[in-house]
Amino acid sequence: MKALLLTNEYPPNVYGGAGVHVDYLSQELARFMEIEVRCFGNQHFQNGNLNVRGFDFDASGFDCPKALHSVFASVQRDAAFAAAGAANADLIHVHTWYTHLAGILMKLNYSLPLVLTVHSLEPLRPWKREQLGGGYDFSVWVERMALEMADAVIAVSESTRRDVLEHFSIDPNRIHVIYNGIDLNEYRQRIDESVLKRHGIDPSQPYILFVGRITRQKGIIHLVRALRHLDSGFQVVLCAGAPDTPEISEEMHKAVLEAQAQRPGIIWIEEMLPKNEIIPLYSQAALFVCPSIYEPFGIINLEAMACGTPVVASRVGGIPEAVKHDETGLLVPVNQMESAPFEPTDPDKFARDLAEAINELMRNDARRTAMATAARKRVERIFGWEAIARTTADLYRQVCTAAKC
Repeated sequence: MKALLLTNEYPPNVYGGAGVHVDYLSQELARFMEIEVRCFGNQHFQNGNLNVRGFDFDASGFDCPKALHSVFASVQRDAAFAAAGAANADLIHVHTWYTHLAGILMKLNYSLPLVLTVHSLEPLRPWKREQLGGGYDFSVWVERMALEMADAVIAVSESTRRDVLEHFSIDPNRIHVIYNGIDLNEYRQRIDESVLKRHGIDPSQPYILFVGRITRQKGIIHLVRALRHLDSGFQVVLCAGAPDTPEISEEMHKAVLEAQAQRPGIIWIEEMLPKNEIIPLYSQAALFVCPSIYEPFGIINLEAMACGTPVVASRVGGIPEAVKHDETGLLVPVNQMESAPFEPTDPDKFARDLAEAINELMRNDARRTAMATAARKRVERIFGWEAIARTTADLYRQVCTAAKC
């Protein structure tokens, strides 16, 4: 069997959980089947069964608003994905709306079955209009078209499966829950104080850690507002970069400056760090914090847990399926609006509740140590990539059998 994976992100161009997912899934699948990855960029390499090919774009003829450049660049590359042929693939597997048009084109033109993994849903991310303008209407449309014509839909959590059924007309039998995973050999505790010192972190003092993009979805602004309520005696490290828009970047800068004026020990690393630095940051943190207001799964929590770090996270989406409350961390209710954009109905209360959960664990070293041990055991038991790849390959076979590939 051969699968053709289509993705926006692929190493070295990874900035979110979907890119991490495709990276590890493709490598694991390639251990026992042929995999071709077509992605945005200029990558081009082959390693055994894994063949990766990047596609760039030409914006020289673009005369549209800047916010739409990424939309039309995606359309251009999706057409190039499809025009490059089916490459003897048995099925197409698409990831994120950026590649959904290519999946539609290839399903219709080459009569190939289409598998689609839901990493997030556009109707539940209306703040994307800040970034894409009218392009958000296109992303919503193309996602709906692809989802409703896909032969199989993979939801990364039970929560995501419920969201798909609520917002789209899809036969429930076509939706399959396959969790995100973690490379247990790569993500494990690794102590390296030189990484901390390089980024201005005092290795002799405990710290809490946030890692993620500066976007409404990740709730980083709510965490920054919670900082004023934190106890003293520990550092706060915000590893936050890649802002969605200039507006949220400006909002973040203002909020962090205000917090730093009120509380010492707040360190902002304004970039997305490579794995050889982020793993030691996870490993040496006393606590990882994930304040997302929308999270279909939250692979970032698995990364922290695999490094032996307990988690304080918002109780939203698929996070409770990864983080076990009072065992591997604490979950904080958000009391959200009933419809997207799911902002907290009382942002001040959410900020105080986040701070209270952080303070509770930072005051109890023994409890954190027990949670750290439980966190590593949980990811080992449930979230290894080998089992996830095998389950995905089984689904491929089911789809091909039904489609008589």
